[in-house]
Amino acid sequence: MNRESWESESLIETVDIEQHGADYLTTDEAAASVRPASPQFFYQVAMPEPSSHLFEVVLQVRDWPAGTPYLDLKMPVWTPGSYLVREYARQVQDFTVRSRTGEPLPWRKVCKNHWQIETRGHADCTIYYRVYANELSVRTNHLDLSHGYFNGAGLFYYVPGYEQYPIRMTIVPPRPDWTVTTTLPTLEAPNTFEAANFDELVDCPVEIGRHRLYAFEVSGKPHQLAVWGEGNLEPERLLADIQQIVAVEEKLFGELPYDRYLFLLHLSSQGFGGLEHKTCCSLIYQRFGFRHKEKYDRFIQLVAHEFFHLWNVKRIRPKALETFDYDQENYTPSLWFSEGTTSYYDLVIPYRAGIHDVRTYLNALSKEITRFLTTPGRQVQPLAESSYDAWIKLYRQDANSPNSQMSYYLKGEMVSLLLDLLIRERHNNTRSLDDVMRQMWEKFGKSEIGFTPEELEQTMAAIAGTDLSEFFQTHLHTTDELPFDDYLEPFGLRLVPDGDSSLPWLGLTLKTETGRELIKFVEHGSPAQRVGMDAGDELLAINGIRINAEQLSDRLRDFEPGNLIQVAFFHQEELRLAMLTLAEPRPSRYQIVPCDRPTRKQEQRFQGWLGVPLSSIQ
Repeated sequence: MNRESWESESLIETVDIEQHGADYLTTDEAAASVRPASPQFFYQVAMPEPSSHLFEVVLQVRDWPAGTPYLDLKMPVWTPGSYLVREYARQVQDFTVRSRTGEPLPWRKVCKNHWQIETRGHADCTIYYRVYANELSVRTNHLDLSHGYFNGAGLFYYVPGYEQYPIRMTIVPPRPDWTVTTTLPTLEAPNTFEAANFDELVDCPVEIGRHRLYAFEVSGKPHQLAVWGEGNLEPERLLADIQQIVAVEEKLFGELPYDRYLFLLHLSSQGFGGLEHKTCCSLIYQRFGFRHKEKYDRFIQLVAHEFFHLWNVKRIRPKALETFDYDQENYTPSLWFSEGTTSYYDLVIPYRAGIHDVRTYLNALSKEITRFLTTPGRQVQPLAESSYDAWIKLYRQDANSPNSQMSYYLKGEMVSLLLDLLIRERHNNTRSLDDVMRQMWEKFGKSEIGFTPEELEQTMAAIAGTDLSEFFQTHLHTTDELPFDDYLEPFGLRLVPDGDSSLPWLGLTLKTETGRELIKFVEHGSPAQRVGMDAGDELLAINGIRINAEQLSDRLRDFEPGNLIQVAFFHQEELRLAMLTLAEPRPSRYQIVPCDRPTRKQEQRFQGWLGVPLSSIQ
C-alpha cells in the first residue's frame, strides 16, 4: 500500500472511530456547533502487512485551541522501568500531517524527538506515521506474521502540556482471528480503548495475535496469563504457582491495588527479562526453560519480581519518578530500593509460597552473594552512585563494566538482606523488612506521593527502632565490604568460600566462539591484565601447548601460585608472547552454612525468620 492510499483509508477508518467514540463528531456541522473546551486525541494502530514490521499509526487531534498556531508532538526517549534513553524516535518514518479537509500541513523537526506542526487555523488535524517494530523485548515493539506487540512509549506521541488528557485508541488487527489483549479500559466500539492520560497509555502494553489466554482468580479479582510462542511450559503447574505468588504478595501488602491483572509472556529462543506495569507485566523467557528445575525456578523468580513492582516502583516511587519526564533522564539514588529490594523479595516470595524449600532458598541466596563478591566493580562504584548512573552504565555493558560497575539490583539486594536481618535481630522477628514495605505503601504508595532518600531512610530507621545513618552512609555511599557474617551469625549461619580453592588465579574469562578461544573479560589488577591481555583477544597456548576454554581450569591445576608461565595470544591480530606469574587462588563460590554448635537463641531466630528448624539445613 502506498502512502497516499494508506492515508486515505486511515482517514476513513478513524472517522468511524469518532462516530463510535464521540457523539459530537458525528458530522462536520455538529463538530462546529458543539465544540468542547478541551482538545481530543484519538489513536488508531493498524498493521496491514505484518511481515514489513511496520505499525501504521494515525493520530487525530480535534478541537485544538483557537489562536494556537503550533501543535507540538514529542516521542518519549525512555520508558518507565527501564532506565536508559532508547531513542524510540529513531524507528519513526513516513510522517505526514493533513487538516480535516485533507490539506497538507507544514511541519518541522525541532530536535530528535520533537515534531512541530503549523495548524494554520485548523482546529482538527490528522497525523500519519509508521513505526518500525522488529525488536522482541519487553521494552520495545515487535511485529511479524505471528503477532504484534507494542509499548506505548515506543509508539505514541504526547502533546506537551496535555499529558493528563484522556486518549482513545483503536487497534485494527490484520486478520479476523487475531485478538487484542491489554488492560486498558474498553469502549463499546470493537478493539477500542481509552487511557485516562498518557501515563496510562504508556503503562498498558498491547498484544495482538493468536496468543493463548489462561484465567484464574485471587481474592475475587480476575487474572490472565497470555502466552505467545511455543515452548514446554505446563499451564496448570505455572498457573498454580503464579496464583500462590499473587496471594503471598497480597498478604504482605494487605491488598491488590487493581481490578484485574495480566501476565503477558513471550516465549523465544533466548530472551530473558520483564517490565512492570500497574495492572500487568511483560515477560520474555526461553521457550524450553520450564522443565529443568533451575530454569523454572529462575522464571518463577522473574514473575515474583515483576509482580512485586506493582507496589514497589509503580506506586511506591522515588520523588524523581513521581511525575515522569519522558523527554530526558530521571535521576534518583534510590533504585537500590526500587529494584534491589524487589530483587531480595523475588527469592523470598517463592519460598513463602511453598514453591521453593529452605535449601533452595539459601542456595539461591548463596549464588547471589557469590555474584556480588566476585564482581570487582563492588570496590569501585558505591550503591547510590550505581543508581544515579543507571542511565549511562548498567544498560550499556562493555568489557570493563565488571571492573568498574556495581549493579544496584545486586548490591541493593544484599543491603536489603542485611537490613532485614538487622531488624529481625533487634525485634526478635516481630518486625522485619516486610514492615518497611507496608509502611512505605501506606505513606507513599497508596497516594503515589514520591519519597525522598531521606524519607526512605527515616522510615527504615523507625521500623528498626535505631539510628541507621552509619548503616546507610557506609553501604550506600562507600565501597566498604559488606559484613555478611555479622548479620548472619545471630541466626546461626555463616558464609564460607566453596569450591576449588587451590586453583591459581589468572584473572580472565575464556569462551569458545566459532572455533576460537576468545577472552571475554580480564579483571583489573590480575596477572592477565598486567601482561596486556584484553577482552577480545584470542588465547592460543600456555607454555607452548594449545589451550581451550574447557581445558583452562585443568591446565591451571598443574601449577602453583607464584609459578611463571608463558601465554601466547593474539592481540588486535598481532601475535604476542608473555611471561606472567600466577597469583594466589580466589574463591569462586560462597555458601551459607550453619554455624558450628549454634546456640538456642540462634536456632530460635532462624526458626522465626524462615519458619523451619536450623537443623533442617545441617
